Amino acid sequence: MKDHQELLNLPHKTIERLSQYRRALLLCLEDGRTHIFSHEIAKIQHITPVQVRRDLMLIGYSGTLRKGYNIRELIDLIGEIIDSEEMINVAVVGVGNLGRALIKYFNGKRHKLYIVAGFDINPEKIGKIINGIPCFGTEDMDRVVREKNIKIGILTVPAANAIESSKRLVDAGIKGIVNYTPKPIEVPDNVYLEEYDMVTTLEKVAFYVKMAELKGEKVEGGN
Repeated sequence: MKDHQELLNLPHKTIERLSQYRRALLLCLEDGRTHIFSHEIAKIQHITPVQVRRDLMLIGYSGTLRKGYNIRELIDLIGEIIDSEEMINVAVVGVGNLGRALIKYFNGKRHKLYIVAGFDINPEKIGKIINGIPCFGTEDMDRVVREKNIKIGILTVPAANAIESSKRLVDAGIKGIVNYTPKPIEVPDNVYLEEYDMVTTLEKVAFYVKMAELKGEKVEGGN
């Protein structure tokens, strides 16, 4: 495997695709397969075989012309690159419909990442167990984040509360934030930020659907 400095230099999109490759490979493994070719991975991910081979070359892995890639080996290598050696605890800030759905969907999917706490301002939720995790008031964020050694925060609050909530997370010592609100936030250089705007994503898809209809063509997936 590449050394730490080389891994730090991996493109962000490559890291995203490695996660996607692993999910696809795990399904293939469940189906009893042992090997897979780059064009098969590419078809699943709606990208080109060249892109798959380039990503895997960046992490120092290659297959054989006759059998392709060893699925188990590739899953393990991607895990060594992406996963932490120790459990990383996650908190959801904003336990509304989206927050509860994320908790329910995510827990149990990755053995090194686990949502351990939720935060909300609604007194009817505070002190309750929601989808298997305790919900705390936002005023307890600093204490809970430190006590539970939470490293990542997921923001699913209303846009008006995004900046204040992100500041609370940063002040509590969070190292990474996933922002699901449409409100852009700013964080210090030592905090990694990933912003996901579902409205923008939907509008992007709508644009390509519109263009395909104008041209009378089939819509192709993009990455």
